[in-house]
Amino acid sequence: MFTNLEHLGLAVNDLEAATTLYTTLLGMEPYKRETVESEGVDTVFFKVGGSKIELLGGTTPESAITKFVAKKGEGIHHVAFEVSDIRAEMQRLREAGFTLLNEQPKRGADNKLVCFVHPKSAHGVLVELCQEITSSDLEVD
Repeated sequence: MFTNLEHLGLAVNDLEAATTLYTTLLGMEPYKRETVESEGVDTVFFKVGGSKIELLGGTTPESAITKFVAKKGEGIHHVAFEVSDIRAEMQRLREAGFTLLNEQPKRGADNKLVCFVHPKSAHGVLVELCQEITSSDLEVD
């Protein structure tokens, strides 16, 4: 079950400049910075009410974020929803005909298991499913 709009992911070319801008815009400091080596991305998180803004900066030329910014420019990269059971949601979405970009949930930033729905299955929007990692999820890649 989808339980919350977890965050908006914003792809940026210059993470430090974007962090400064959003710190000023939102009137608050980010609560977390994290590198996700497996994805070639640095992230910065801001809490805004019950949701978050995630700034994403590619760290390698092969990073999906670097490629996204080069092709489409800076802007909204994905919309992330919190789910109560990511594996059940993945199965439900597959059965409903959605194309998933991941066969299994994978570790993402901010202590989450994540899976992405292909934009072609969601009217051009990259959708991320997020579930908080618990001790029972330790066997995930």
